[in-house]
Amino acid sequence: MAFPLHESKLTVVPLAMLVFISILIRCLHASDPPLTLDYYASTCPSVFEIVKKEMECEVLSEPRNAALMLRLHFHDCFVQGCDGSVLLDDTITLQGEKKASINTNSLKGFEIIDRIKNKIESECPGIVSCADILTIAARDAVILVLIKFIIISYFELAESNLPAANEGLLSIITKFLYQGLSATDMVALSGAHTIGMARCANYRSRIYGDFETTSERSPMSETYLNSLRSTCPAAGGSGDNNISAMDSATPNLFDNSFYQLLLKGDGLLNSDQELYSSMLGIETKNLVIKYAHDSPAFFQQFSDSMVKMGNITNPDSFVNGEVRTNCRFVNT
Repeated sequence: MAFPLHESKLTVVPLAMLVFISILIRCLHASDPPLTLDYYASTCPSVFEIVKKEMECEVLSEPRNAALMLRLHFHDCFVQGCDGSVLLDDTITLQGEKKASINTNSLKGFEIIDRIKNKIESECPGIVSCADILTIAARDAVILVLIKFIIISYFELAESNLPAANEGLLSIITKFLYQGLSATDMVALSGAHTIGMARCANYRSRIYGDFETTSERSPMSETYLNSLRSTCPAAGGSGDNNISAMDSATPNLFDNSFYQLLLKGDGLLNSDQELYSSMLGIETKNLVIKYAHDSPAFFQQFSDSMVKMGNITNPDSFVNGEVRTNCRFVNT
């Protein structure tokens, strides 16, 4: 279900407009049922204001919530398209995606979507889909951190389709290609790691592995590595849930500093540093260099790549889809 470009009323600076557009636009396929960009203008005109106010409160109270929304949106789209299936809880008859190993202890913020959905249902019952709520929330989350300082569940596909923190470059590229996304899309979308946190369990192998090999070994880099090791012990299991910012320079700001850290060899996750340091990543290395030195180019490509990711569809949803009353459960 698409939605209008003119309803948001968010005040944004010029650089923010690129990301603003990217998360709003849903390009439509000729074979899909007819959709309209102004659908909610007549059916639920208050939807954008409701989501905006809720996200403002959530991000102001905890900046990390912006990253949580963006991650939820990404993990939703990469498993059979952007259909809101990542929000479903387990039931007797359905195994949701939340407990897939790559999602466990990683995806949070479901209660934020619950609160938004409840308010929207009180205004426009049965109109606004959970998938669209998640998309709008991710859009507003990115905007807030950018200008302050963006119905079937498939457990097995969540396990196999989503890139993991310690995967190699070629494996990750293959997963993006499977979704119709290019290596350029992969590098740009990885820039979402400029906000948010990672668990010790996901970066332990990096800081006790090749971090010193890729790092420029400056005093600042050594201090950073020592800090990471102090909160993430080498012993497996100990401190698994301790967290560190994926962008240590500006963790609450949506910018291009993530790529600048990769140039220094200080990427927190193996999968991120591989973009620059892998011998197989000639194209990805050049893109990292480009985005590190040209933030408008990063914002533009992030915009384009978000549009492409938003077009990953689940054909079943056009036949059997529904607007869920509660985003955690299918309608009865």
